Amino acid sequence: MERRNFLSAATGTVVAAVAPVDSRPSIVGTSDVIRLRSGLDALMVLDASRGGHEALERAALAGADEALGKVRQAASQRIRQRLYSVAANYTATAAWAAIDGRQLDRAQARLDRALYLAGMAKDPIAELRVWNSYAMLAHHRDSFTDAVDAGYAAQATGIARRDPFYGSLAHARTAVGHATLGDRQAAIRSLGYAEEALSKAGQDETRPSWISFYGAAELMAMTAIARDRMGDSAEAEAASHKALGSIPAHFKRNRALATARLALCQVHQRDIGQATATASEVFSLMSGHPIPGRMRSLLGDFYRDLITLAPDAPVAREWIDRHRSEWSRP
Repeated sequence: MERRNFLSAATGTVVAAVAPVDSRPSIVGTSDVIRLRSGLDALMVLDASRGGHEALERAALAGADEALGKVRQAASQRIRQRLYSVAANYTATAAWAAIDGRQLDRAQARLDRALYLAGMAKDPIAELRVWNSYAMLAHHRDSFTDAVDAGYAAQATGIARRDPFYGSLAHARTAVGHATLGDRQAAIRSLGYAEEALSKAGQDETRPSWISFYGAAELMAMTAIARDRMGDSAEAEAASHKALGSIPAHFKRNRALATARLALCQVHQRDIGQATATASEVFSLMSGHPIPGRMRSLLGDFYRDLITLAPDAPVAREWIDRHRSEWSRP
């Protein structure tokens, strides 16, 4: 299927899921909540494939508006809270799309709104989701202390305390923040907590689609980030290989990010030939889709480190000449 047709079909699925069936006022119940949640699942499928982009962000905001528009017609307080939860998750999805596209001011506004809605919903899973995204946003803004504090806020949510699966994600996110700040001991300790918690997590429990990215593979990918930032490039490379060995194939964007991280680990070990070959795989993985802003930024980091560490290496110049237009395109 051509990319344009695929995107049209995916967008149509989302719109169908969130569009009102009947404009006349009616009592809103469980079936309406289920229909709205199915739209969230469709958006997550699209994000896993091509990453965050403006069309996904707009569709998510439309879903949030639809959910909030039904609050006054809810059959009960429980349904109202579930609608607020759906709206919080749609808004968090819009925020995530903005983060992935490096539209950081928009992402901040979306996350602030999502946290308010999660509070109205009394939904600790949505709260953890927002704090996890706050930590990522803070990193992209070079506010590394804020990233650590957002990780701690995620750990403090009720769901992180009750369910070790969510606790593991919160500890892993905190570890990346500690590593970026240069607090080696705290980073290693947080990674240990994340691994221990994940080993205790139930594997067959039903969880929201947004967190389907997390598991042993993603923990290894986050370990690779933390280790590389601590200067442990060989350990980071090993963790990247473990991650890539088990990231599900349909998480194309995550595989591409992990591949770019592997290339960084390799260039930091001055294995220039292997690093450039690995970095070239990113473009093959994202073939047919625009490269999200977050990934372009990561490839920019690779480019910077490549020309710093091997400015005269022919293979480095060849990679730069071949791929500069690809990684810098919007």
